[in-house]
Amino acid sequence: MSGSTPIVTLGEGSTPLVRAERLSARLGIEIWLKWEGANPTGSFKDRGMAVAVAKALEAGARGLVCASTGNTAASAAAYAARAGIEAVVVYPAGAVASSKLVQVRAAGARLVEIDGSFDDAFSAALQLAEREQYTVVNSTNPHRLDGQKTAAFEIVEQLGGPPDVLALPYGGGGNTAAYFKGFVEIGGTLPRLLAVEAVRRADTVASAIRIITPVHQHEVEEAVERSHGAVVAVADNEIAGAWRSLAREEGLFCEPASAASVAGLAHGGAALGDRVVCVLTGHGLKDPDAVERLA
Repeated sequence: MSGSTPIVTLGEGSTPLVRAERLSARLGIEIWLKWEGANPTGSFKDRGMAVAVAKALEAGARGLVCASTGNTAASAAAYAARAGIEAVVVYPAGAVASSKLVQVRAAGARLVEIDGSFDDAFSAALQLAEREQYTVVNSTNPHRLDGQKTAAFEIVEQLGGPPDVLALPYGGGGNTAAYFKGFVEIGGTLPRLLAVEAVRRADTVASAIRIITPVHQHEVEEAVERSHGAVVAVADNEIAGAWRSLAREEGLFCEPASAASVAGLAHGGAALGDRVVCVLTGHGLKDPDAVERLA
């Protein structure tokens, strides 16, 4: 950010870090939950969107465009409204929770539905951006990662140091890359990064990580290698079990994709006595239909 960069904010960041007492006792590790559902539009995307939209305004952007499985769409729509510019959201038909589309419509963004996958939606968004001279605000926009890395700063401040392990959902990989960037900038010992993906990426119950081809795969591989972490795949029944545990044992109602971070702990990466932070990326109201499917 520079002195000429406008401030576009809805009060994002400074989210709670909650000790998971029952999960910690059951698994034999010290578990903390970074509750990103407390951000203004209900997901971690707001951190990066605030910076990306501010820089787009500074550059004189005519509008914003993104491809999304939901959370980016809701965040882009809200921050575009805050900034007073148009947002266009391209999304794959049938792949986005209806509640996220409600957020987009409420904020006045334009929705473009296409047949195909997230990859197809992203290609269409890039074409639209070039044609209309709009700024792409997906995580390929470097300002997004600069905003999202602030969560790493917060965790170190809240804990008084880095955790032994950081577990988080792995969809496109931008958030893993952002946390890694943040911890590297802080310096000192890196937490082992546990990037947790769905076994069935194309049709997982965790719609927010329903991305077949991770855009940031190479950055994730580097982050995992340098931190001595791992990429693990979890089945939908494991995600559902972790989702129920978070709500019924810890009182945190998150969307299914968030629970992947907890489900991944059963696949190693954390030893007895380790201090682990699991990132809960989005609020449960992002996907209320999941209650019927999973509860």
